[in-house]
Amino acid sequence: MFTAIVYVLTSGCGWRELPPLFGVTVPTAHRRFTEWTKAAVWRRLHQAAVLDESGSRGEVDWSRAILDAASIRAKRGRHDRPDPG
Repeated sequence: MFTAIVYVLTSGCGWRELPPLFGVTVPTAHRRFTEWTKAAVWRRLHQAAVLDESGSRGEVDWSRAILDAASIRAKRGRHDRPDPG
């Protein structure tokens, strides 16, 4: 399940194009992704796997950390209909 979700998030493919080789259905993978997002699993995983581990090895200099973010509007998928309003 985890690998299927990460594949969709990192490959750029849509949920409907999830290859069957992952052994999970599209609705199940998407539902689990939604549940894990609401439960803040991704944030906790990032903190545990990346920040805590890197920090404990001395690979992160927290005195020089900077937070940066960008936000762009996602393009409409081929199944979306134009907004009537």
